Amino acid sequence: MPIINKIGLGRKIALIIVCSGLLSLGFTSFSDSKLSLEAQKSTEVSGEVIWHVKAIHPEGLFLDVKALDEDGHNYDVQAIQDADQTTLMDIKVLMNGKRIPVKILQSDGRFMPVKAITKDGQILDIKAFNFKGEKLDVKGIGHSGNVIHIKAITKNKEFYGIKAISPTGQLNDVKGIKVTKNAVEGSVNGVLIHAHVKAVSQTGCSSDSFIWHIKAIHPEGYTLDVKAIGTDGNLFDVKAIQNSNQRSILDIKAFIGDALQLPVKVLHTKDGNQTIKAIGENGTLYDIKAIDKNGSQLDVIGSSRSGNLIHIKAVQKNGELYGVKAISPEGELNNVKGVKMLKEDVEIEISGVKIFAHIKAVPQ
Repeated sequence: MPIINKIGLGRKIALIIVCSGLLSLGFTSFSDSKLSLEAQKSTEVSGEVIWHVKAIHPEGLFLDVKALDEDGHNYDVQAIQDADQTTLMDIKVLMNGKRIPVKILQSDGRFMPVKAITKDGQILDIKAFNFKGEKLDVKGIGHSGNVIHIKAITKNKEFYGIKAISPTGQLNDVKGIKVTKNAVEGSVNGVLIHAHVKAVSQTGCSSDSFIWHIKAIHPEGYTLDVKAIGTDGNLFDVKAIQNSNQRSILDIKAFIGDALQLPVKVLHTKDGNQTIKAIGENGTLYDIKAIDKNGSQLDVIGSSRSGNLIHIKAVQKNGELYGVKAISPEGELNNVKGVKMLKEDVEIEISGVKIFAHIKAVPQ
């Protein structure tokens, strides 16, 4: 049974409590696997990397964000990484081979309209599309200093975060940015604007959600469910648990039924393969798999090691690696990693099963 966060879907309009205490870990790199991280593919255009702009549904799924012209045609909204930094990236609409800027327009309304502006001054709506194909407004909903929080808004006034997702599963917030104190920041092609729209690094704000979803991120910008699979073939949710006001290191469990939560670990094996399993009370092992759109099951493994971190990936049949992430209902994102606490190969034993490393969700 999917675990759905019961705390209100409408997140506080301005959540600005900044977390501290990020996990400090070593990063001396060496490979523990025949699979190479170079198998990860990026969508590159003239040396640039295109990030997908999506709304984050509270159940950890991505919703398309598109620009619409007056005839109803829709166009992709993208973040453009054109340098070796991802701290601040432009947001553009790809329209008939041209890149159209996205801005927050000057408005006296409660919410601030987010629009694309063509060279001839035509204004394009920016909308998110839910699973029924319904269009959700995308607007600025409130300020935190010179940052404006941009959300997709449902008919019930629930707010979904807007994010930029890289082909390898990195995630930035999409925000409005003001560089002056004036209500009108300037004009673009004759249209008055209130703020610029950029993809910026996440600050690590605390979430008020207990349960985070575990997903693999496809390079095309959609998520794959990650499940524990019993010997009878039944599928069970795998979740990260935030049981305090910190998100620096979250436990990851397989939810078996309504009450049982099983640890998920990297096992110690004689052949050195970094196998990942959930472990039952009697030592029963549950496979951990990512499920693609066709229902195919992808192995989830430790692909390589950086110091005391083990990189966890879902593996396609062709060897392509997908990042595995923990996503909060508000759209915060942590990496799912194997974590070594000791130098010994065997950290502990659980129900007679030797454990090589723990599985945790840690900040990017």
